[in-house]
This record gives sequence, structure tokens and C-alpha cells, in this order.
Amino acid sequence: MTRLLFSPLTCAIALLAVACTPTSETTTDSTDSGGATSDGTGGASDTGSATGGDEGVLVGTFQVKVIAPDAATSTPGRTSLVGKIYDGPSPEQIVWEKGTVDGDCVILTPRVPFCSTPCGGRAVCVEDETCQDYPTAGSAGTITVKGITLAAGGSEFSMDPIANNYQPPVDAALGYPAFAAGDAITLEAAGDKFAAFTLQGTGVDQLELSADNIPLAADTPVTLSWTASTKPDQSRILVKLDISHHGGTKGKIECDTADDGSLDLSGALVTELLDLGVAGFPTIIVERKTVGSTSIPEGRIDLAVSSSLERVVTIDGLTSCTDDTQCPQGQTCQDDLSCK
Repeated sequence: MTRLLFSPLTCAIALLAVACTPTSETTTDSTDSGGATSDGTGGASDTGSATGGDEGVLVGTFQVKVIAPDAATSTPGRTSLVGKIYDGPSPEQIVWEKGTVDGDCVILTPRVPFCSTPCGGRAVCVEDETCQDYPTAGSAGTITVKGITLAAGGSEFSMDPIANNYQPPVDAALGYPAFAAGDAITLEAAGDKFAAFTLQGTGVDQLELSADNIPLAADTPVTLSWTASTKPDQSRILVKLDISHHGGTKGKIECDTADDGSLDLSGALVTELLDLGVAGFPTIIVERKTVGSTSIPEGRIDLAVSSSLERVVTIDGLTSCTDDTQCPQGQTCQDDLSCK
């Protein structure tokens, strides 16, 4: 038999929450997961606002991503920029409960809230018997971007919202690399439905990991290694290790650590994660990130600049699959994409 692969978030929501309510608008970045990790705000600045709102409520995110070239597919490296602003916070359908903290890392386990009265099509259950409305996206007018180099030359261009989504116009292809670590990146919004604001961010180096495969075994520590940033005081390294997402995620390890070139995951923390359960095609995501913030009356807006890589995780006894032909003799491919 053949099975389709789904993204980790889709699988997690579908299998944990059983069913979810779709919405026509999605955020460009998630809010804090509730664990020990931060937003990776190394080198971040709050540029403030004359009409600042609650800085703890994230209502908008602009993401600048440095995307590495892929030799396997001959895909060149590129830079992307997207953004969106809402009139309130975006609800989370899964509550991540904080567990064991070990150094810069924490175990998080999922909990799906229950609402006995359905929340309806424009809201979601975010805590037991508590519904939260989906926010509405809107315009902050023309946004002038400075500090991101264009493929054709120059480092300034403007973005107008299209269906309340911000991205560079077709005649403003971004360069690669579009900036260096520590370079200043500025977004200036003229104002419209949402007030005018200025966001200041900081460029990052392309992330380079030392290994393409991360082995996990009980009671065995793991050392992650990468090329440290040339501006290590201005960026953070965020790690997400999820080894069960195709089976309905049972838990994950998240880390927020200094950009100094290495991070150790203890054998005890690895064992605890393995004991929660595994599924096919486990991965680890490592991200170098800076975040600059400002506020408007509705809440906080972030400018996240990042470079991330996803790597395969191998676990003794786990064979990943999409169909039965990939399994050892006598085993079949299960719904969680593992052979049993």
C-alpha cells in the first residue's frame, strides 16, 4: 500500500485534536510554545511605538529567511520575505506542557483542550471550555524595506499588501546572500488599518551543521555542532527535536542556546523523549535566529531573521516507510509511517 506524507503540524493537529476548524487566514509565525525556549531574541531590539500596545501579545510577524542551496535537487540558495498583521493574537489548538528542563533544553508534551460547546467556524478551543476567536488580518499601508540586497542591485524596495499579505513585488527579487551577519534590516510601515511603525532587525549567517544525520539511542547524549556565527552575541540557536509527529506527536525537545558552535543533549533527556514514543521519518530542526520587535495598539509585531536546516534522525529499531515494499520481510507499513 502507498501512503501520503503530511507536514508535522498537519499530522499533529489531525491526530491529536481528531478534527480541527479550518480558517482562511493563517499567521506567518507561531507564538511562543510555552516552553523554556524564547523567541531567539539574541541581538533583538524593541524599536517602540508612539501608540504601543501589549508587548506580550504577538499580532504580526515578518519573516526573512536565508534558504540554503540544495545540491541534491540543484536548487540554488535564496532569500525570502513574508509578513502579515492581525487585530489580535492567533489561537493555538494544542497546549504544550512544560516538563523536564535540562540546561538550555526542555521536554514539551501536548495537550488538546476540550470544549463541550463547539466553538464554531471563527473560533477554536484553546483551553478547557474556553474558545478564542480567530483574528482578522489587515493592512499597515506601504512598507519600505531597507538593508536587504536585491538581485538586480540596491538594498531598498517597497511592499504593498495583497489580500493582506506582504511580500516583495515581482520586480524586486531578493539577492543571495542578501545581507551579512549583523547587518541592519529596517521595515517602515506608512500606516493604514494598523498604525505606522518601524521594525529593526539584524542579519544572520547561513547556518551550517556538521552532520547530515543525527543518531538517537537511549541513555546516549547527543552533541549538535555547527559553524558558530561571526556575530555570536547577536543571534540564538533554536532546536526542535520531534520524533513522533507522523503518529500524532507525543512530545518534543526544544532548546534555546548560544550561537557558539555546539549544544549537548543529555542522555536522560533523549531517553525521556524516546519513551514517549516514535514514528516514521523523525527529524530535527536547527535554526539560527534574531528577532526585532515593536508594538502597535493591537500588540507586538516581530521581525524574525533566520537560517534553518532540517536533518534526518535515525533510531535503532525504527524503519521508516511510505509503503510495504520498504519494510523488512514480515512487516508492513503502518499509519505512522513505520514498519512493524
